Amino acid sequence: MNLETLMEEFYTLAIKAGTEIQKIYETNFNIEVKEDKSPLTFADRKSNEIIMTGLKANYSEYAILSEESRDDKSRLVNDFCFIVDPLDGTKEFINRNGQFTVNIALAYKHKIIIGVIYVPVTGDLYFASKDYGSYIEKVQNGEISLEKRRLQFTDKVENLIMVSIKSHSSEKDVKLIEVNNDKIKETVSAGSSLKGCLVASGEADVYYRFGLLRNGIRQLCSVSLKKLGASLDKWMGPRCFIIGKTS
Repeated sequence: MNLETLMEEFYTLAIKAGTEIQKIYETNFNIEVKEDKSPLTFADRKSNEIIMTGLKANYSEYAILSEESRDDKSRLVNDFCFIVDPLDGTKEFINRNGQFTVNIALAYKHKIIIGVIYVPVTGDLYFASKDYGSYIEKVQNGEISLEKRRLQFTDKVENLIMVSIKSHSSEKDVKLIEVNNDKIKETVSAGSSLKGCLVASGEADVYYRFGLLRNGIRQLCSVSLKKLGASLDKWMGPRCFIIGKTS
């Protein structure tokens, strides 16, 4: 398997799916409710169809774990498994705040080796792999522009910009900020995997989450940061955080 070729295919699928999502975003779309009470739109289904079709066409021997497809149990024994969230941030999509993403990654023996997060509204495309490092690129008119920036990491620990969850903020979140007010200078909110992307790009320093994250989102958010030298670790309590900063 050639990671560079796979990267190009991830780009193509993410941008194609994002383009269709954007078209639906500008219409009066219907909203369904899944069994777990989470919302679902035609954009979720369309994006999933595009990505699943593309991956199966070229990598039919690999397992796929998708947010919007039946669980592929072969992932438990297959060394390679694609992890897909075709529209991460459906609530943000419904609320029309632009903070939703297309997420695609590949895991080898349960470890992410390459991942892409695309933001259709802004055209920002985040990419990371074990061989090529982490970058952010711009997509314009469906094409990747020449604007490309390598993401880097520093160990900033004061005057931090903290990312909170866009759709809701718990009492624990508020308490966390109060207790660590001397370290946190500003709090910004973001939806979907954009929380991790803001840290990766240096627009924020910390994202802290009480409780468990869904596996796919946790992996996709962390892959870029791990390439930067950041990690999921303990900070200000017994939960995990993501911290990083560009130099």
